[in-house]
Amino acid sequence: MKLGVFTTLFSHMEFEEMLDYVQAAGLHAVEIGTGCYPGGSHCNLDLLLESEQVRSTYIEHIQKRDLIISAFSCHGNPLSPDTAFAKKSHETLLKTIQLASLLDVPVVNCFSGVAGDHENAKYPNWPVAPWPNEYNDILKWQWEEKLIPYWKQVGEFAKEHGVKIGLELHGGFLVHTPYTLLKLRQETCNAIGANLDPSHLWWQGIDPIAAIRLLMKENAIFHFHAKDTYIDQENVNMYGLTDMQPYGEVKTRAWTFRSVGCGHSLDEWSQIMSVLRTYGYDYVVSIEHEDPLMSIQEGFKRATKNLQSILIEENPSQMWWV
Repeated sequence: MKLGVFTTLFSHMEFEEMLDYVQAAGLHAVEIGTGCYPGGSHCNLDLLLESEQVRSTYIEHIQKRDLIISAFSCHGNPLSPDTAFAKKSHETLLKTIQLASLLDVPVVNCFSGVAGDHENAKYPNWPVAPWPNEYNDILKWQWEEKLIPYWKQVGEFAKEHGVKIGLELHGGFLVHTPYTLLKLRQETCNAIGANLDPSHLWWQGIDPIAAIRLLMKENAIFHFHAKDTYIDQENVNMYGLTDMQPYGEVKTRAWTFRSVGCGHSLDEWSQIMSVLRTYGYDYVVSIEHEDPLMSIQEGFKRATKNLQSILIEENPSQMWWV
């Protein structure tokens, strides 16, 4: 496996400055945002699509530092009732798939999206309770009328371009668990898989190690985010795991995103690396920094140091002892 970073945390840096910083840290891959929520600070999507020369120069800057692009990422909400944002999310996704194909980047990461509760809704609606029965009616409508038709179309587009879609299992979107990912994959195509981030599993009560086993049995993990979550049980007792307090309310929140090793032990993270390798994942582990208690530099360096101590980078030797 290779260690990389989702470069949105370095949006304040120029492209080549960012690459130099990543290389100096001993990393081997960059995951680059192309628009929507991650922004596109290090990727002028339209310019890169228009010009072969610009693409050549762009990839040369990366390769001469012995780096690869692990994925392009354009997390948005193509199912949003906000038609302007849905259109932007959709167009950015299609362009990102096209660029990934041109640059031989195998994965595009994004969210599944979440629709409203009816055709003329004003806001997205994320049903997470089966009763009253109206919530199940909403969920059924969202899946059958919005989610499945959309990803059938985009999944085929991705397959035609030789690109895989890594959906991040994230609260607030219709695909947020191993089950919902595998259900959508079954209803669409095998170009749809997961960009697995343990931080979003822990707060839902899902064991990431078990989730990896479930998903990798279907070869459904295409990319991996390394981010931790600290769960404060005292605050859980007050607010529950569906805590709606802003992320900045660290003292009282039920859970908080942390740098790797600051929410769960390195022993547990080491087990995660081992189960990834055991079940056949041999690609990039991409650091994502969203730790409200650390600066960008400290959080990145902490995650890098911790992951470098547990990452399995080499192929296993022959079992010389048997």
